[in-house]
Amino acid sequence: MRKMALVIAVLTLVGCDEGKGVDAQKPQPTVASAPAATTGPQWDVEVRGETPQAVSDLSGWLIEHSFVSSVIRDNGKVRILVGPFNSKAEAEAKQAEVTAALTRAKKRNIEALVVEHPTAQ
Repeated sequence: MRKMALVIAVLTLVGCDEGKGVDAQKPQPTVASAPAATTGPQWDVEVRGETPQAVSDLSGWLIEHSFVSSVIRDNGKVRILVGPFNSKAEAEAKQAEVTAALTRAKKRNIEALVVEHPTAQ
């Protein structure tokens, strides 16, 4: 008797999902994402140290401390950039955060500068 009750319960639960197959799914509304319109220049915070081999260490440290950075090669020079930001004020605020984090971590000979975002050519 218990096995029969268990079988009926399982079949009932299996039947609950009936009609929820691929054909019965509601169509999801499409979200049109328009590209961000930039009306003016964008800004980055460039973080650089004195030693070129420290690029991977410095970019790793930034990521560990929740600063999303990117490493680019510009005219043969490797640069670490945090950003881009839509205004210079935003970039300066992030620069202050990065500088404070570097100071707390006692990182020396590393500077953070606000620079204009390099354009793709």
